[in-house]
Amino acid sequence: MTPRSREVLHEIVEAYIATGEPVASRSVARRWHDSLSAASIRNVMANLDEEGYLSQPHTSAGRVPTEKAFRAYIESLTLRRMAAAEIERLRSEIGRYDTVEQRVEHTSRKLTELTHIVGIAAAIPRRSPALDHVELVSLPAGRVLMVVMTRDQQVSHRVVTLEEPVTSEELASIRNYINGSFGGWSLEDVRRDLAARLEHASAMYDAILRKLTVLYSKGLLDLENEPEVHMEGASNLFTADLHLTNEKMRELFRTLEEKKRILELLDRFLEQPAGQVAVHIGLSETHPAMQNLALIGVPVIMPSGMSAVVAVLGPMRMNYGRVMSAVQNVGQAFSGA
Repeated sequence: MTPRSREVLHEIVEAYIATGEPVASRSVARRWHDSLSAASIRNVMANLDEEGYLSQPHTSAGRVPTEKAFRAYIESLTLRRMAAAEIERLRSEIGRYDTVEQRVEHTSRKLTELTHIVGIAAAIPRRSPALDHVELVSLPAGRVLMVVMTRDQQVSHRVVTLEEPVTSEELASIRNYINGSFGGWSLEDVRRDLAARLEHASAMYDAILRKLTVLYSKGLLDLENEPEVHMEGASNLFTADLHLTNEKMRELFRTLEEKKRILELLDRFLEQPAGQVAVHIGLSETHPAMQNLALIGVPVIMPSGMSAVVAVLGPMRMNYGRVMSAVQNVGQAFSGA
């Protein structure tokens, strides 16, 4: 693409983002202050049309940028970084929350606040995180609270009922045995090694190991390894000009309510380097109702080592420079919180 074609294409994309209407050659020529005639602009637009950057909805109408045009436009943008003090303030704000769930929820709300469209944040745990420690608490009626904490700050807890009572002293011995023997191991390795030990015949003669066997069989080291996902601001899509019928809009919202679909959208960012913002234009492969949407996201690594994605979902007609900058800056703050 020649510099002139690139500039004309950028004018068309920005005019279309601003108005939502097909862009005519005369309106582009006026932006050039008559340095190029409408005829010259028409020739450039015809070339862009042939190359797949523009489409013409009607014979007499102007041109509309295609997904290819939006991608070319986005590649030329320079993102604006927040001042270091503002990044630190945002990082401190996120860091005030103790749990991953709270931080993910706050981050998605902050994205919506900054962009006025749909903010999404997700923390995606490792399949087999490292064990930090377990806690075992005796409860009335023969029940035991089992808590498992991992090095990447996941916490799992469940209450089980035992047929044979276990004293607080026995629970302390079991806890110390697991923490002392397996702290820092991956949960997969802990389960494998512990299962082998418990199968050994001598374990049946050890009261502590026998009771550990019961707790293990009731899911002591099972971790609900589910991603934490939060989306905020879906109602903002009602005001976006998506050209959807009421039925298609309902289909879109049903799709966005499915956690699995949101994770499928975010998965595409996990293959790129952490901290690198990417844009996906047109999401019809996820659902036909998402054809006129764009997804801007950045993968990050949290201090705990857990992978996460910070993203914004909105109409193709959005202020990409502002939204991409917001995603980059919030992602940087989230990764350091």
